[in-house]
Amino acid sequence: MSFAVKQIVADRRALHRIPELDRDLDRTMAYLRKSLRGLRCALFSPIPNSLCAFFDNGVGKAVAFRSGADALPVHERSFLSFASEIPGQMHSCGHDGHMAMLLELARRMQGARAPRDVLLIFQPAEETTGGARDICKSGVFESHNVEAIFGLHLWPDLPLGMIASRQNEMMSRSCEVTVDITGRSIGAARAWEGVDALKAGVEFYRRAQEAEAAYPPELYRLLHFGRMESGRGCNVVSDHTRMEGTLRAFQDEVFFGILDSLNQAADDISAESGCGVRIETSMGYPAVMNPPELYAKVRAAGIRFSTLPHPAMVTEDFSWYQRHLPGMFFFLGIGPCPALQEDDFNFDERALDVGADFLEELAMKFGG
Repeated sequence: MSFAVKQIVADRRALHRIPELDRDLDRTMAYLRKSLRGLRCALFSPIPNSLCAFFDNGVGKAVAFRSGADALPVHERSFLSFASEIPGQMHSCGHDGHMAMLLELARRMQGARAPRDVLLIFQPAEETTGGARDICKSGVFESHNVEAIFGLHLWPDLPLGMIASRQNEMMSRSCEVTVDITGRSIGAARAWEGVDALKAGVEFYRRAQEAEAAYPPELYRLLHFGRMESGRGCNVVSDHTRMEGTLRAFQDEVFFGILDSLNQAADDISAESGCGVRIETSMGYPAVMNPPELYAKVRAAGIRFSTLPHPAMVTEDFSWYQRHLPGMFFFLGIGPCPALQEDDFNFDERALDVGADFLEELAMKFGG
């Protein structure tokens, strides 16, 4: 194992021990600053609890690389020697590995002269409120003339060391959908005098599935209700039904079209049944969509990666960067391992050096 691999693993393990949530990243940012101090980069924070490292190669145009820095509110049960030292907090989504790879890229940029200036971004609140959007609003990309931004995410569903991406649909837009239906309860013997919230819920579910199925199969989307509760007993008309689900899609017109259909179904069922029907949705991130022009430019630069046959129906706030400037997202395979966000998540650390090699290849070939 080379020195570079030993250092990248040491960084990953040190950061794994100190997971912090959302925008409260004092220990994480202190570690990153200490690791980057002394390199030929300017360090600054475009928003609180973020860190940027800028390598000025005198080009006047830059390429950016981003890593999330926050962890998840998960109590670790991995039993690793470097397990989380903070109860109830864990890097169970791989951000410790992402940061380690970016630190390694910084060390490799120390003696290199890439064809573009290089901006490294360590971002807060990827898991919560979308820190990427605030980074975009800070003006950092305009002030450093950034032409494109790249992101790399550890991915359990791919063979160890595989780098993969795809044009257009990469990761979905998503929101939670909660439906509350209010009826009027009465004994089953006089059911006609009640207002049946269970029956209305079943009809809402049928129309919701019908609305999702109306779109052609080539448009990736998902509407799934995983929880439904209704009623107080087998011989009583239900006075309340609650359904909880998730909506995911890539094109905004599909996503919001399905939402419009759900709201229309709610209005229609309310009028038909006499029940009150209320729909609430969470605020999600836009879809990660890799622009074909940037995809083609990366391919033309001779940068090697595999093509994913299908997108992932999960979310990432990297999408905010893509709405601000050209951006492309990649997965780094880590082979068989526990799923992301699980309390025993861990991965084969050999993937880290593969990821750092790929990021270095992007930095040295893109724009050259």
